[in-house]
Amino acid sequence: MKYTRLTKQQLEELHQEFINFLVTQSISGDEWTQLKAEKPHVAEDELDVFSDLIWEGVLSRVDYLENVSARQMHLFELTDKEMKLISVKIMNPDIDLTTELGFNWFKKNWQSDFVEYLTASKAYTADKNLDKFNLIQQGAVITKGDLYKWFDSMID
Repeated sequence: MKYTRLTKQQLEELHQEFINFLVTQSISGDEWTQLKAEKPHVAEDELDVFSDLIWEGVLSRVDYLENVSARQMHLFELTDKEMKLISVKIMNPDIDLTTELGFNWFKKNWQSDFVEYLTASKAYTADKNLDKFNLIQQGAVITKGDLYKWFDSMID
């Protein structure tokens, strides 16, 4: 398995897509029930293949990721050729960006001496989608990139 298996909730939400996947594998509903009962390891393998297919589709369309912690934001733009990063570090130990109060402080004080910025870019490895997935595994979430775009316009 290349990525991680989808959660039970994710699989439930993708129920129809999973049925379509089983059809492409020439597995009927009855055969799936029998497979789960008699050959659970084969059923597990099918779930893994389906999960990887879903992850590949999602990751190929991801353009922005954000990883926000108490005093740092890592904002990524994922272009065709490289990952671009805008990193924001809050030097005020009383501020927690994950709270509404902390983020409101940041919106008012983003140009203060208590805020440091860094930009960087990095080429992908041989597997661009795996690079994106690794960022998600480290806590990044998929976004529309509004925060990245705003910072990018301020930096220019």
